[in-house]
Amino acid sequence: MKTVLVLCVLLCAAFAAPAEDKEKAPGQSDEAINFSEMEDKMMMMKVEEASVPQDSGSAPRNAPVLEEAAPQSRFNFCPADWFSHSSRCYKFVNSPLSWYKAEEHCNSLGAHLASVTNPREYTFLQQITQTAGQTIAWLGGFNLQGQWMWIDREGFYYTNWQTLSSTTSYPCIYLSSTTGWRNIQCGTALRFICSMNPFSC
Repeated sequence: MKTVLVLCVLLCAAFAAPAEDKEKAPGQSDEAINFSEMEDKMMMMKVEEASVPQDSGSAPRNAPVLEEAAPQSRFNFCPADWFSHSSRCYKFVNSPLSWYKAEEHCNSLGAHLASVTNPREYTFLQQITQTAGQTIAWLGGFNLQGQWMWIDREGFYYTNWQTLSSTTSYPCIYLSSTTGWRNIQCGTALRFICSMNPFSC
């Protein structure tokens, strides 16, 4: 872990170093330099627009709450042995634990049990579960006083129930790698998926 943090700090420092000033070629005007810089900025904007997912009917993950936009980081890194998808890092843990113990284990890694905000994300989680040779895994969904919510405080707007049992007896959600999710007793020992924000610099 220290190696990853040191590497991240070194990369940040390297990219934060001031760039050398571009010298004008003989006969090149200031307008030509500005046009070139503008082209570069426009290309960057097109790349950023193309990378924004267009999911209908779901709330965007990590939507800004304040009017001012937070400064964007240059690079995002997932730790070793974690999968990167969209703006999150995921890890399949192949040790069966109860829902509560699974959340504690994820917390020890700086993560939570995974939440799901759209169909693409659910398909990705199904794929990493299948890659691990499993068919079910805990997600971070739970029912509290008749309301479904995610342990990482994401909004519970997208649902993908295969079956829904009694919420008082079965208040925790698990993923099925072939169908939608289901609810079961939280004390059941299942493998699980942790999710976290990537390291930024």
